[in-house]
Amino acid sequence: MSTRRSFLGTATAVGALALLDGADAAAAAGPDAAAPELPARHAVLAVDTATQRHYDALRAELARRLGPVIVVQNDDRGGLYTLVHHGTRESAHPVPALFALAKSIAHAPLGIYSIVAPYLDHRVPGLPGAPRPDRHDLRMVAFKGPRTKDWVGPLREFGATLTTARRQLGDARLPRELAASSAQILDAAVEFAEGSVRRGAFDMRSFEHFTSGLDDAIGTNLSYAARAQIAGVEGLMKRWRAEVGEADWPGLYVVVLSIWTTSAPNQNSLIVKRFLDPATADVHLIDLPTAQLPADPVLVALDNLARIVQDNVAAELVFPTDRKLADALKGPEDLLAPAIRRQLACPYRTSAAPRKDAGAAS
Repeated sequence: MSTRRSFLGTATAVGALALLDGADAAAAAGPDAAAPELPARHAVLAVDTATQRHYDALRAELARRLGPVIVVQNDDRGGLYTLVHHGTRESAHPVPALFALAKSIAHAPLGIYSIVAPYLDHRVPGLPGAPRPDRHDLRMVAFKGPRTKDWVGPLREFGATLTTARRQLGDARLPRELAASSAQILDAAVEFAEGSVRRGAFDMRSFEHFTSGLDDAIGTNLSYAARAQIAGVEGLMKRWRAEVGEADWPGLYVVVLSIWTTSAPNQNSLIVKRFLDPATADVHLIDLPTAQLPADPVLVALDNLARIVQDNVAAELVFPTDRKLADALKGPEDLLAPAIRRQLACPYRTSAAPRKDAGAAS
């Protein structure tokens, strides 16, 4: 996990910088003064280089031995699930197609927004009862402004996609309530797209008029999507629990990979947590936010989990008498965070003060 690697990597970077600064100072004092300092600092930094090498070797070997582990990569189909156990892997998309269908229609207003947002006016209309966007954020999103009509072509094209979906909605064989809410969303979306293209104009007020009446319909679609996801994931978890066995199941780790905006909490995390041992669920369920979903989610998940597991043991051995430092090493907190927090609170602390605090924490 990044916490430990950040600490190790930062130590090397800071040491290298200090080495250069010290070498410059020693050189200014004369060649004889610099001669012993440079190799000595190299020798000191070699400790960290070797530590990283051995740490990485342990992590790589441990990653190959982890199990049972379930890796979940969120996607448009409700999540790709992979069980790793006894050297074997099984992957499945357990969520039925109704999940993707319901969410697809619910996303229609977001699709229109994605087309027109860059062309919004930076001036926010005074609409009562509605939260206003942050003005700085609005300026960044509306980077083109209303002076150009480059949005007309993309919105016309998306409107055609919406029209086709609406025309064929009856043949999708959706549950009656879901079909009705989907029709309401599509009708409103088509009306906004066609009307805006025809007028060659839109604004924040017209967009909010389009979306303000869709809350209940979108909520219905999300309810159907949630029901489908819960049913699919629960069925798979029950089957895998029987396959893993009651002896191994309490040690199960679940790593859920998702982009940051859907990670706290992630919908898959909410479902799978109920299947974990209550005594360890909070630490055995790992939500792993990523900037982009990885091409190999299992590799990324096992690499990060190996760091977590080996640090859990290292914390108890390296800091057996200091609970605060042990918790920092084995948790998401950076190992340097306690010292930085103390010094930010009181920048005039002496070097002896942190040592006293560390001893008091034991």
